[in-house]
Amino acid sequence: MNPRGKTALITGASSGIGAATARALAEAGAARVLLLARRAGELERVAASIGPAATAYPVDLSSASAVDQLAQRINREAGTPDIIVNNAGAGQWKFVDETSPDEAVQMMAVPYFAAFYVTHAFLPGMLKRGHGHIVNVASLAGRFATPGASVYGASKHAVVAFSESLFYEVEDQGVLVTAVNPGFVRTESFPLVGMNPRMILTLERVADAVVRVVRDDIAPELSVPRYISPLQAFRVLTPPLYRWGVRKGRDMGLKGTEAADG
Repeated sequence: MNPRGKTALITGASSGIGAATARALAEAGAARVLLLARRAGELERVAASIGPAATAYPVDLSSASAVDQLAQRINREAGTPDIIVNNAGAGQWKFVDETSPDEAVQMMAVPYFAAFYVTHAFLPGMLKRGHGHIVNVASLAGRFATPGASVYGASKHAVVAFSESLFYEVEDQGVLVTAVNPGFVRTESFPLVGMNPRMILTLERVADAVVRVVRDDIAPELSVPRYISPLQAFRVLTPPLYRWGVRKGRDMGLKGTEAADG
């Protein structure tokens, strides 16, 4: 799908990957860029940086009723989006004994339930129209279980599974669904202090990958960087060796750290 002239909706658009993706889609020619996030002030600033094509819609994405009410408003004002990027997400890399039940619930509510609520609200319109692309920004943490990310990783695994299942449900009705799984990305809440800069992706690189997924009809999954993809085969084909590597990382002192929004 060429984004030019289309309507794109991006969640978690107040900062980080979401804001960068909104700008990238606007630069690719999207006629309308609908920005959803909880923080109204930051959302308005991103909209102002994009220009008249962007509209800010502050919303609590962890609330099914709030998302449903906003979806009705968006359908009236802008119609069903052609492109949906479910990027909203928050969490921490923590061990289970460091994580409170409330934190675990919130980490699952956003991104997984937020992606479900938004998709559930707009999918009927996409199916009726017979075209659309839903991109769910997950993480490589949704493909590889690592110590220190028990809850955060579980939320990303949920997004990946949701995306793949939905892809098979709707691909023959003109709607594509893709999970984009970035590696390490520096954001305001995931500073990655001390990490080798060569291992860190820029926000723009992830945003460009989302645009490429839409433009080239890539589905149901894309890892960023792409050279990480073969590690999934390594995990499946050589489980003992893969587990040895994970344990080695654990024994070298891997600790829970702040994780990313989005």
